[in-house]
Parts: sequence; structure tokens; C-alpha cells
Amino acid sequence: MSMNDRVVCAVDGGGTKTLAIVTSGDGIERGRAIAGPSNYVAGEADRVVANVTTAVEQAVRASGGTLPMDALWVGLAGIDRPGAREAIADRLTALATNVRLTNDAQLLFGAFSDEAGIVLIAGTGSIALGQDRTGASARAGGWGYLIGDEGSGYDLGCRGIRAAAKAADGRGPQTALLPALLAHWELEQPLEIIDQVYRVRDKAAVADCARLVFAAAEAFDPVAARIVQNGAAELATAVGAVEQTLNFQNAPVSLVLAGSVLVEQADYRDMVLSRIEHQFDLGAVDIVREPAPIAARSLAGSVAS
Repeated sequence: MSMNDRVVCAVDGGGTKTLAIVTSGDGIERGRAIAGPSNYVAGEADRVVANVTTAVEQAVRASGGTLPMDALWVGLAGIDRPGAREAIADRLTALATNVRLTNDAQLLFGAFSDEAGIVLIAGTGSIALGQDRTGASARAGGWGYLIGDEGSGYDLGCRGIRAAAKAADGRGPQTALLPALLAHWELEQPLEIIDQVYRVRDKAAVADCARLVFAAAEAFDPVAARIVQNGAAELATAVGAVEQTLNFQNAPVSLVLAGSVLVEQADYRDMVLSRIEHQFDLGAVDIVREPAPIAARSLAGSVAS
């Protein structure tokens, strides 16, 4: 079998969707498919396995290949939680000869020349994950939307909605976020926000409100600007915590930024980077729109070698 005949697949599984990308051994993309969410939540292993399997099977079909493949790298949000790996790993073995199961952020380690560096993701949620040259790894953040995910789309959106509610009551300063939110959700009065948050809208819709916060901050609304600055500080703090835990031997640290908020909001990204640069020396900084292709190419290279 030539290197080009080998088929590998990388899966990026998060809270909104599961993306599977199949490449040949030379790293060229041959097929892709999207299925429902595959973030791990206790008791929902069946959903995770079903969506990963569906995405992989459809991507392989699109590529013209067959199962099992040579290698599969599945990156899932929440897989580090106790019991998660045991609930899922054995149920993916029919898909490939070699299956690698990691946190979704680790898919981005393929972007590092020596797999050492720090990954910062801020999309709907947020997490920082790093690995040094000894192979040690560390993480910070990623505690989920109720108790963590600071600096993420959900966190910024939620803080923006809170600020709007406080302004409506007179408990907080007036802010452009209130009229912006009412217009965004096509509401006539502030109290209608309650039903929207608790009954009508989902987590993704709250995260989408981060766009209102960024727009208001750019228009010099002080309440929105403070929310954005605090979010950037939280993300930089998470990266700093990972850097402190690991041993980068005083060398500049490579950084990969991913997730819709960091990819799409250049000013926010610059705020985060400037705060990180105050903590340690940065090496190469890469901005990645899609983690799965990077992981697939890395996987194809390791299978070929």
C-alpha cells in the first residue's frame, strides 16, 4: 500500500457540532461531514458515540474510502472528566485500527513543530491547554458555562445580558447593550428578556450576544468595554496558569488561538495577546479556524512515518 492509499480521520467534537475530516496519507483532504454535538456529559455516552460514528462514516463515504481506517483521532470536549474515556473509547474501535481519544483542544497540538506549546480556545466555551517538551500537560479553564468558561462567547454574552437587565432596573449604569439586545431579539420591553433567556433561547443564542458586546465596546460604551477587557484578562490568566505549571525551560512559548471569538474578533484577540506578553515570552502565534484538518495532517504524517 502506498502512503497515499492510507486513510486517516480527525474528529472535532464540541457542544454545537461534530466535524470529521478524512485525509489520505499525504495529508490531502478527501472528505468531510458534520453531525450533532459530541461534547461529553455524564450519562450521554450514547449520543456522543452515535454522532462521532455518523460523522466518521459519512466523511469516509464522501472520501470514497472504507472502514476501518488506518488511524482515527477523536478530540472531544469534556473527555477529561472522570469516567468519560472509559464510557466511550471501546465503542469507537470498529472505526479504525488505531484510535486516539483526547480533549478537543489537543487536536491543535498538531500545529506545534515539536508538540510543545499552549492552545487557547474561546468559542461558545473557553479553555487553555498546554504541553511541554517533557510530554507533561496542563489545563486551565474549561469548567463549563455555569462555573467557568470565562472570556468565552457565552460568558461575554451572558454578562452583556446581565448588564442590560441591571440598566433596565436602574441597578447599574445605562448602557447601549439594553437597546441593542431588545433590537437583536425583536423585543418591545426589557422584561421580555426573561422568557427569551429561560425558555426560548439556547446556549448558542446567549453566546451569540457576545457580538453585541463587542459592537458596543467598539462604539465606546463603557459597560461593554469593561466586559470585554475583563474577558481578555481572564483568557490571558488561564494561559499564564498553564505556562506556570509546565516547564518551557525559559524558551519562547508557541501559542495557538482557536474558537470563533478569538478567530473573528481581531481587537479582542490583540487584547488577549498583549496581556499574555506581559507574563512570558511568546514564540510563534498561529490563528486556527479549523482544528480537525491540522490534526488529520499530523495523524497522516505519523502513520506514514
